[in-house]
Amino acid sequence: MERWGGRKIGHSKLALLIGISLFLLSTVLSVGCDKSEERPLHPGGEQGLADSGHPAYGDLLIQGSIGDASNLIPMLASDSASHGISGLIFNGLVKYDQDLNLVGDLAESWEVSKDGLTITFKLRQGVKWQDGIEFTADDVLFGFKTIINPNTRTAYAGDFKEVKEAQVVDRYTFRVTYKRPFAPGLSSWGSLVVLPRHLLEGKDINTTPFSRKPIGMGPYLFKEWKTGEKIVLQANPNYFEGHPYIDGFIYRIIPDPATMFLELKAGGLDYMGLTPLQYKRQTDTYQMRRDFRQYKFLAFAYTYLGYNLKDWKFQDRRVRQAITYAIDKEEIIAGVLLGLGLTATGPYKPDTQWYNPKVRKYPYDVEKAKKLLADAGWKDSGKNGLLKRDGKPFEFTILTNQGNELRAKCAEIIQRRLGMIGIKVKIRTVEWAAFINDFIDKKNFEAVILGWTLGQDPDIYDIWHSSKVGEKELNFISYQSQEVDALLEKGRYTFDSKVRKACYDRIQEILAEDQPYTFLFVPYALPIISARFQGIKPAPAGIDYNMPKWYVPKPQQRYVLKP
Repeated sequence: MERWGGRKIGHSKLALLIGISLFLLSTVLSVGCDKSEERPLHPGGEQGLADSGHPAYGDLLIQGSIGDASNLIPMLASDSASHGISGLIFNGLVKYDQDLNLVGDLAESWEVSKDGLTITFKLRQGVKWQDGIEFTADDVLFGFKTIINPNTRTAYAGDFKEVKEAQVVDRYTFRVTYKRPFAPGLSSWGSLVVLPRHLLEGKDINTTPFSRKPIGMGPYLFKEWKTGEKIVLQANPNYFEGHPYIDGFIYRIIPDPATMFLELKAGGLDYMGLTPLQYKRQTDTYQMRRDFRQYKFLAFAYTYLGYNLKDWKFQDRRVRQAITYAIDKEEIIAGVLLGLGLTATGPYKPDTQWYNPKVRKYPYDVEKAKKLLADAGWKDSGKNGLLKRDGKPFEFTILTNQGNELRAKCAEIIQRRLGMIGIKVKIRTVEWAAFINDFIDKKNFEAVILGWTLGQDPDIYDIWHSSKVGEKELNFISYQSQEVDALLEKGRYTFDSKVRKACYDRIQEILAEDQPYTFLFVPYALPIISARFQGIKPAPAGIDYNMPKWYVPKPQQRYVLKP
């Protein structure tokens, strides 16, 4: 989750990563949607010419992002930029198709035993790594052993530690047996695990140069990475699903959204995620309607204000409830998102089967907020209305990442609203890498504004279980609840969908009472793409799920990838 989240949907059951920005929701990762809206182009514009063309090889896709990647080994990355790029370089055994059905990727097929404990994968034959070495079951086993190695700095080992036995049956057959029924088992075999044994065996996965110069076998091959500037990929001519039509993919890092939009208009970019302001007010021109296609769909994501529960100020849930009552979420959606979002009440978006609409709600209510704070011992100090408890003023800093103007605006609204009830809030923005490494991983913060992207399986164990509070883990706010722990375990250790639904409904009720986050909103993803790109087919999986099939008709092609 932006740790928008995410990995390319379908390459893992888990796309819950602390994120970079709303822009990434609609870019390299395919965040899912249930209903997609395409804004039509001018009837006489480039669309008519492009649609009359035929699939052709060539051209480049240049995408803008406000944040750089950090690590291109999927099991070590926890940001959406890294997973988006690595999702084009690596493959998993399974993935989700355009309709969010689980299908084979490197696995040609699989069989699940009657008791649900054993999965036998039959792998594709003849698939080769970028250096020409054939992919085999040994690579899967090597990746599995790497991710469960206690020395590997990964947040994703938990799912694979549920495996009782993993074995290479033969060169193209891989089998796993679980200790007990494990609902996310099949979908977990996405892009996290498969690694080239012949290149990495005996190496320290945490420090290997492979993280910046990966060798994969996906639709695109790594070519170049200039930190803070760009990442360049080139089409894999030997990709097992066919040579991608687009010759190259260039991921340009442009920290300022306004500058990025100017680059788009000037032709320096083909693809970016729009801010709500750009979508609503800056793209309704003849040029934009002629030259671009815009899309809108509800993202599998939410934005939240999270509290460091080790901090004394936030350990009383009445305080957290009070802060939530004091924040006008509708004001944020109207003022920051310009209406392009929905109120969030928990860790599932409203149009999915796992959403519980009956949880406790927190409409804007200053009086309730003040009463809860008073009950928790916070009294008016008589000085500028600032609250104090035990002689200490109620003040804290909201931390978020640089370049995300939406989060910065959210912080400003929250700052103003909390000031009205006697809480002094400061705002600090930090460059992404430092934000994660120096603040989040070290729990060196009071409160943060971030987002999570969501996978198709409802399992949220890695974010909320009390065992996941260590460094580099995803429960970085240090939330602990014995009842939530038990429900998370029950939900993942059964195949009964009704039992799982009951578990996750109850978890949402508990989180709504505890308010370890103030769940703010579910945003709409707002990608915009040059009209010369054809083959884009909006679906429940978003728009990027079939990127290797996108093409530019020969008359519309602009660029050639340099050798």
